[in-house]
Amino acid sequence: MASPTFLPPRGARVLVAMSGGVDSSVAAALLLEHGCDVVGVTMKLHGDDASVPDKPCCSLDATNDARRVCETLGIPHYVTNLVEAFGRDVLDDFVREYAAGRTPIPCVRCNTFTKFRDLLHTADAIDAPWLATGHYARVTHEQGAPVLRRGADAAKDQSYFLWGLPLPALSRLVLPIGTQTKPETRAIARRFGLRTANKTESQDICFVPDGDHVRVLAERMGADAPALRRGPIRLVSGEVVGEHEGYVHFTVGQRKGLPGGFRAPMFVVAIVPEECVVVIGPREALLGRGVVASELNWLGAAPAVGDLVEVQVRNRARPVGAVLVRVENDEVEVALEEPVTAIAPGQSLVLYRGDVVLGGGVITRGVSGVPGRSGARGLPILAA
Repeated sequence: MASPTFLPPRGARVLVAMSGGVDSSVAAALLLEHGCDVVGVTMKLHGDDASVPDKPCCSLDATNDARRVCETLGIPHYVTNLVEAFGRDVLDDFVREYAAGRTPIPCVRCNTFTKFRDLLHTADAIDAPWLATGHYARVTHEQGAPVLRRGADAAKDQSYFLWGLPLPALSRLVLPIGTQTKPETRAIARRFGLRTANKTESQDICFVPDGDHVRVLAERMGADAPALRRGPIRLVSGEVVGEHEGYVHFTVGQRKGLPGGFRAPMFVVAIVPEECVVVIGPREALLGRGVVASELNWLGAAPAVGDLVEVQVRNRARPVGAVLVRVENDEVEVALEEPVTAIAPGQSLVLYRGDVVLGGGVITRGVSGVPGRSGARGLPILAA
């Protein structure tokens, strides 16, 4: 049985980040039922809410849903303006990463900075020692230290997105629904009579409501940005086999939109931004035996060289056993027990021990061959 998630003492004030969805609504309801002094706060992240129409989160409709849920529960509701911070830490990073040929995860940046670091300032302003969200993950406290764990429901576990939490935020974090499944959460929402009980789940990036991330990038980069220029599509052998309309249309592991006529399916295996090149190859060219990541954040004592861990390189990727072969200069390298496909720069490498999140970093490259040994190289191997 999964360990229970931490709940604050009865009577403690808790700021609940209210997105207007069912998960945060139920988080607030459960804390209220537990006997906490609950305050709902919705983050205003976009300067023009009309640009995010009728979406499950981060819109005027979502803010109104959060307000009406708070009215049903009989708790206060406030809106905090984090537009400037969100633009600096999430939107600007999104543009920089795509310009560099990488594939960022805005939700990780939002959790690392806006949702926790910046929202803690609001918690302090209302004298709330605790900050709660509707993430499917768990926090336990062991020997006086907070421990972040996977959600009990593997199908909904969101711990992958939380590796970047600052330790001061983790020590104040409450995740009331981490032991539940989504159907159980919806059932609780119906029990409380919450209008969000059957609300559609948010799947898209909040600031890309139509799914067209290239449009957003063009608006912020300018249509003549190098990342949006035409360039060659090459095989890993170096042969040019087509042309693209800008490398921001592609990510490592992508199959859609590539030239046809090959015996085997082709995938994007690398993006070379300085040459405006998209490199493609068969599935075998995607395989990596190791991962290098930087911008590290450890949620406890950092693992050491030789330690055995499990890692994920994408949110829904199957965890794979790994050994740390290098930890130095804000960079970690792991050797994988089995090859993994589509190790994409910009995505997150998250390290686990059992269900405990040790920490993680931003992937800088995959490694072919045996990591940590002579001859191991970054993926892919391009012909001269």
